[in-house]
Amino acid sequence: MNEAIALARRVPPLRLLLRPLALIWRQRALLKRMTWREISSRYRESVLGSVWAAINPLLMLGIYTFVFGFIMKSRWPGQGDNKLLFSLTLFAGLIVNTLFAETVNRCTTVIAENANYVKKVVFPLEMLPLVVLGSALFHAAVSLAILVVANAFVGTGLHWSMLLLPVVIVPILLTSAGVGWILASLGVFLRDASQIVGFLTALLMFLSPIFYPITVFPQQVRNLLFLNPLTLPVLEVRQVAIEGLSPHWTSVLTAYGIGLLVAAIGLWFFERTRRGFADVL
Repeated sequence: MNEAIALARRVPPLRLLLRPLALIWRQRALLKRMTWREISSRYRESVLGSVWAAINPLLMLGIYTFVFGFIMKSRWPGQGDNKLLFSLTLFAGLIVNTLFAETVNRCTTVIAENANYVKKVVFPLEMLPLVVLGSALFHAAVSLAILVVANAFVGTGLHWSMLLLPVVIVPILLTSAGVGWILASLGVFLRDASQIVGFLTALLMFLSPIFYPITVFPQQVRNLLFLNPLTLPVLEVRQVAIEGLSPHWTSVLTAYGIGLLVAAIGLWFFERTRRGFADVL
């Protein structure tokens, strides 16, 4: 990381792209502490505490299995008559969607919810959207662990390619961070942002291949689906976790570049607009 930061200082465009990563590295201790506090506060008043982080995805997986596997008898092309595999395929896509949607939806109000930090000059406000992302990532990691175990027992088995799950998840994390920074700033000035973003995230979910395979669309329409930031990570997570195949490396590397660009733009936008937060809040 230190070598990358040193290189970025010598190359201005690269410096801009790597600024989000440099921020995370520089504030890693604060990010870790605040993220854990955010996770703990969610379950503080509950009887089972943080155990709910595992219970919730297990319950959802059970519901998907019952509804789609036994009532609707849904099947995914190429999966044969495995009644449980469709629910695992659906679950994999919804993990990616939940990670993205939870981050961007909560970021619209994260500054207003932490207004006491706004007038503290020394506090890095840009960390608040990252804390939201960290919390969403924690729950996504728990769900991915459940997906791996469930697929090993009732799906296609345990694949070496599952080790690449972190690799294919990082681009959506970068994109979520960039969009989160932009929406965190807009949410201060436009209080209706949360309502608009809630609708848009639901729209993106149905316009991504979560509930249906991408092959149901004609080729010319299929390419347009990749404008949706959820499409590629949904496909790649399924490929490495369920199909047991290596990801499409060219697509993944492209997603990394786009993710870094979105994150850099989001951080730049947040830093340029944060000066007006105190006047509004």
